[in-house]
Amino acid sequence: MRLRITEVEAYAGEADPGSHAYRGRTERNASMFGPPGHAYVYFIYGMWYSLNLVCGPEGRASGVLIRAGEVLEGVEQARKRRPKARKDLELAKGPARLATALAVDRELNGADVCTHDDYAPLSVLAGEPADPDTVKSGPRTGVGGDAAHYPWRFWLEDDPTVSPYRAHKPRNRRRPSLDASRSTT
Repeated sequence: MRLRITEVEAYAGEADPGSHAYRGRTERNASMFGPPGHAYVYFIYGMWYSLNLVCGPEGRASGVLIRAGEVLEGVEQARKRRPKARKDLELAKGPARLATALAVDRELNGADVCTHDDYAPLSVLAGEPADPDTVKSGPRTGVGGDAAHYPWRFWLEDDPTVSPYRAHKPRNRRRPSLDASRSTT
């Protein structure tokens, strides 16, 4: 399978409140701390995987979330993995859809994605650079708080495989009732 990346988001590790590494190294985010050229894969919302590429020096967390792409080869295989996609351009439109189309799961966490042989589970290869005039940037999808203003989401303008932008919406957490009639004391 071959994919052309059309949308990414950058994360600056411990210096970035939007990053999984903001509060330091954990078992879950250890791959983000290097070495560069490796995958950081995580499970989100108990349903989907997301693929990040580690890009900073070893020991300093960083990552680029691969948000969307266009399947160039292996469309039939991607359709089998994403049978609900209405169009081929939707096969990898969004980080969870992209990971599903590529069969990305936690087994790839920490994998070297710069190895280019027949045995590599995933490889990132240089492709045709995008026209710089078509590359746009803005706030990251779903990131709130102090990190909401960082314009670290990059996409190809007017590309139909780019996922829609969604602003962060704080969760509405239910608070326990203070109704005295429910008291068990």
